[in-house]
Amino acid sequence: MPGITREEVAHLARLARLELKDEELDHFATQLDDIIGAVARVSEVAEQDVPPTSHPLPLTNVMRPDEVRPSLTAQQALSGAPAQEQQRFKVPQILGED
Repeated sequence: MPGITREEVAHLARLARLELKDEELDHFATQLDDIIGAVARVSEVAEQDVPPTSHPLPLTNVMRPDEVRPSLTAQQALSGAPAQEQQRFKVPQILGED
């Protein structure tokens, strides 16, 4: 398997609009070649009947059922707020948008 070249790394860097130094090109070429080799080894081992997965174990969300519980009224929640408007907390604008 031919390794990835400095020229290919430089081309990828140009496409990604990255400016790389000469020593970085060599460093990334070695790293990318190692990564490509590792992926190739995994591809050799993978069987056709094994579906691709994102995680080795099955995952399920553990959620509790929704229950209505007593909570604060709007007035109680806003009672300690330094500023409020239309039954909501009023905070300083931070993004400069209207």
